[in-house]
Amino acid sequence: MDCVFCKIANGEIPSKKAYEDDRVLAFYDLDPQAPVHILIIPKNHIQSVEDITEENSGIVGHIFEVAAKLAKENNLENGFRVVSNVGKDGGQSVPHLHFHLLGGRSMKWPPG
Repeated sequence: MDCVFCKIANGEIPSKKAYEDDRVLAFYDLDPQAPVHILIIPKNHIQSVEDITEENSGIVGHIFEVAAKLAKENNLENGFRVVSNVGKDGGQSVPHLHFHLLGGRSMKWPPG
């Protein structure tokens, strides 16, 4: 499989890690959209939210536990956003389940 996030999870492509355990990897986005922009991925390949099943859904809860931990570590006490894009029209650029942890500025929409 030629999945860039699988290669990052396997250490084939370097990343600036924010967190890692046996199930997930969190790393800083190369094109940050906020002062804090961390991607959280399962190490096992899951294509997208559409591919969450009863058998693999536990990883999503673990990812949100990691997101909460990283938000605290990055002083995002005023709030943050967790986003997962799904499919081409949803803006998913890498076909591997991932969540964006964004914060460090107001994420309110519309701005202002």
